[in-house]
Amino acid sequence: MRKHSLLTQTSRFSHKRIFFFIFALSIISGTIAYRLFALAISRHAEYASAAQRQQMAPAAILATRGSIFAFDQSDQSPKLIATNKTTDVLTERYYPKGVFAAQVLGFVGYREHERVGQYGVESFYDETLRGLETDQRSIGEDIVLTIDPNIQSYSEVTLDALLKKWSSPRGSIIVQDPATGALLAIASSPSFDPNKYGSFNYADFLNPVVQEQFEPGSSFKPVTMSAAIDSDSLTPNTTYEDTGAVTIGSYTIKNFNEKANGLQTMRQVLEHSLNTGTIFAERRMGNDNFLNYLVAFGFGQKTGVDLPGEVAGSINNLYQGRAINFATASFGQGIAVTPLQLINAYSAIANGGKLMKPYIVREILHADGSSTVTKSSFIGAPISEKTSAQIRGMLVDVVDNGFDKARVKGYDVAGKTGTAQIPDGRGGYLENKQFIHNFVGFAPAYAPRFVILIKMDKPQGITFASDSLSPVFGDLAAYLIRYFNIPPTRQ
Repeated sequence: MRKHSLLTQTSRFSHKRIFFFIFALSIISGTIAYRLFALAISRHAEYASAAQRQQMAPAAILATRGSIFAFDQSDQSPKLIATNKTTDVLTERYYPKGVFAAQVLGFVGYREHERVGQYGVESFYDETLRGLETDQRSIGEDIVLTIDPNIQSYSEVTLDALLKKWSSPRGSIIVQDPATGALLAIASSPSFDPNKYGSFNYADFLNPVVQEQFEPGSSFKPVTMSAAIDSDSLTPNTTYEDTGAVTIGSYTIKNFNEKANGLQTMRQVLEHSLNTGTIFAERRMGNDNFLNYLVAFGFGQKTGVDLPGEVAGSINNLYQGRAINFATASFGQGIAVTPLQLINAYSAIANGGKLMKPYIVREILHADGSSTVTKSSFIGAPISEKTSAQIRGMLVDVVDNGFDKARVKGYDVAGKTGTAQIPDGRGGYLENKQFIHNFVGFAPAYAPRFVILIKMDKPQGITFASDSLSPVFGDLAAYLIRYFNIPPTRQ
């Protein structure tokens, strides 16, 4: 009896386990069935579209990517500089002019298994160029750049010759329209061929115009002088006694040639590039005023240009409140700017005091035949039109009385050089006469059509930018004057 009872209990226990297993299996089966229904019916279109995109041949995907054009101002027409072509083997993005404006353009590469724009315009406008995805395909939109192919090519050839002449490892040239902020040329070296991007180093893809910063040196002095004049702290004819040196605490700051010049006007401060003079100007306006003007000019912040990876530069040491930091910043040392920030500030000086947002895309051409034209964007007015006119006159004096090789016969040309030390990363500067040379200027000075920035790193066998870059600026300015057919402004 006892044995029979135990068997019966065991049998009942087994039945319960089987029942529980069947019940659980039913629940799981029901859940799976529901998911299959959801996939097959409710989200069929979504998953089918995704599968179709994944299976689509890379060449077909790339074939719909929009093209990129440069805008030729000589005949008011777009010129093709990036498109697609199909080969016997695969998918290719094709750049018909090779290294032309490579760091502006970027290239189309791979992100895992997906073709995407990388660096430059290809990256910043990747969604626009790829277009809107449909169940069938993506239709990209074309882009027309503000870059002028003629100005770009001339700038690239000029830069290559300059770097070769002075055995410089790298440099840049920017040409900007000061009235609108449009960028007409961005040339940098070393560069790369986007058709063969796999053969180049990562560093070659970076655009130093927006992704690298440097201490500008004396080319920053017109910014300081603009602030001092605009704040009514002094005038172009205000004088001071130049003893050749200024002592601040335990620091002694001297002029570049370590000479004293006696009584000097603010005009002569820029003409002779006197460090002591810009320190005088900064002290007259006060630290807070100076800092506020630098912020208004856009320093220490991104310009907002439509290119990827822009850095903000740095004026952080001015927020420490140390007198020595303000003194050195007045002549462009101890602060960092990008080439684009610096030329944009000069454009504000050139155009009557208006800071414009720089931009690289002129127009987007939509698939339906319509287009969206980029409108120039006004950021603010760091200085008045009156101050702008005064500084322009002072910068004309700089070229006329100092940088004779930057002159263009028959035209008022404004500009200023900078010969800047290179930080060593340990709180000091590189020795052995390693400098960054730069020149920023514009013409015609009183109705400017263009602003030019030239930057060259570590040139060999020459000390000052006034000697290395003045003739290059003069040549490029003369080319642009001819190109735009600008009538003479002086006898």
